[in-house]
Amino acid sequence: MQSPNKYAFLVCILCTLLFISCDGNRVFDQYVSTGTSWDKDTPLHFKFQQPDTINKYNLFINVRNTNEYEFRNLFLIVNMNFPNGNVVSDTLEYDMAAPDGKWLGAGMTTKESKLWYQENVPFPYKGTYEVTIQQAMRKINEPQGVQSLKGISEVGFRIEKN
Repeated sequence: MQSPNKYAFLVCILCTLLFISCDGNRVFDQYVSTGTSWDKDTPLHFKFQQPDTINKYNLFINVRNTNEYEFRNLFLIVNMNFPNGNVVSDTLEYDMAAPDGKWLGAGMTTKESKLWYQENVPFPYKGTYEVTIQQAMRKINEPQGVQSLKGISEVGFRIEKN
């Protein structure tokens, strides 16, 4: 007769393999910590190599926030720098909380939100691509913006197979 510990070990290994294999669409996935606050003059950088010239990919921005985040939305400036020198800039707004104040992300004390950035994106040029993400939050009637944004603990960039 086999010991119960051996069965538990096998079940644990099986669950781990299933968990790892469920993320088969991931091509690139990286996070950068913002520390205790995210300064508006500190862009976050993500560099990656061209996956291929044929397929198209979906791009996401992942944000981890705590209850210290005091806004319902999040404004970001995202630049994609191509190896040939072209730059595509976007100003994006995301809802981080429902109108009743409930966070939209998944998790208990830290919420993680997977936010659409672009879909069906080709990478036509060989070489290194770079995505920079900068926070662009402002309070009403304060045109300078929020210098130090609290409550965002990490920001990630993710590429998935389409």
